Amino acid sequence: MAITPSSLNQSISEIELLSCPICYEPLSRKGPPGLIMQSICRSSFKCKKCYKSYSTKHNYLDLTVTAGMKKYVEVKSVGTELFRRWFMSFIYEKGYRQFFKRYGFPGPDEEFKMAQNYFKPAEDGVIVDVSCGSGLFAMRFAKSGTYSGVVALDFSENMLLQCYDYIKRDPVPLATDLVLLRADVSRLPFASCSVDAIHAGAALHCWPSPSNAIAEITRVLRSGGIFVGTTFLRSSLSRTFWIFKPLNERVLPSGNYSTEEEIEDLCTSCGLINYSSKIEKSFIIFSAQKP
Repeated sequence: MAITPSSLNQSISEIELLSCPICYEPLSRKGPPGLIMQSICRSSFKCKKCYKSYSTKHNYLDLTVTAGMKKYVEVKSVGTELFRRWFMSFIYEKGYRQFFKRYGFPGPDEEFKMAQNYFKPAEDGVIVDVSCGSGLFAMRFAKSGTYSGVVALDFSENMLLQCYDYIKRDPVPLATDLVLLRADVSRLPFASCSVDAIHAGAALHCWPSPSNAIAEITRVLRSGGIFVGTTFLRSSLSRTFWIFKPLNERVLPSGNYSTEEEIEDLCTSCGLINYSSKIEKSFIIFSAQKP
């Protein structure tokens, strides 16, 4: 039997992908079905256990623990807060990302091809691009036609707004199974064992707690699911960025930049297997799989 987009959306809906970030219970939904932006934006969600409600803001669904709060404001680390600023979302693809090339990053197109090679076992499944930024890779995943659903997830409201702005200019991803979610990578709003693939481009070094994040990634991946990430290696950065050391010590939390051995140990300690990696200067792309 041929698989159609409607049948794929139905299967995604049946596994109750989205869950409450507080108690991880599946969310009940009122609105049109399907893992597509138009449907998500016209739907309301409520936890079956704690009864907290979640809704769409500015074309993204806010599934953070603090969603809907009016008086309490949670401030994250300096690095996290920096990427929530509008100017970072504006310059991310227009100049900031190009800076990575001098440290071994091959560029978005080549990085996407490398990731796709790792993700071959997850074809036709649901892929989540965590810390998606302005959608540099989420849009490529959506346009590839490889996956039944693509979730672009970031903690930064401004990054998600910038991502939607780019999506509006290109009708292809807008018409595909693509959704924008605001969420914390250390508290992923997905049911356990519900996601086929997770991508984290240039993200590991930005996370306040990489161990919590990868533990969450392991939780939500299906058996056989693939996790692919890229980041800067600490061993190379210690030589390359020596002139900026005083600034790094003030702005960047110590320990966020890891060695290759630390990244592998982190993945295996969180229960992932079949670790592999490729390195070029300070750049590393790594992959691991859930048993």
